[in-house]
Amino acid sequence: MFPSFPTMTVLVPLLSLAGLFYSASVDENFPQGCTSTTSICFYSLLLPVTIPVYVFFHLWTWMGLKLFRHN
Repeated sequence: MFPSFPTMTVLVPLLSLAGLFYSASVDENFPQGCTSTTSICFYSLLLPVTIPVYVFFHLWTWMGLKLFRHN
């Protein structure tokens, strides 16, 4: 069974933050090494940015459908 949505909204950013701290502590050239898509650092920076944007546009679409249906 999958975890609930509130659990995932807390768990995913915490895992992303843990990956970011791991990349910062292990990688010697941390800020410059994050530009390659083969680096785990790239994805640990991409995930915390992608999730809020996805949630915003998902809620924006939901609100648009609600307004369209009720007007």
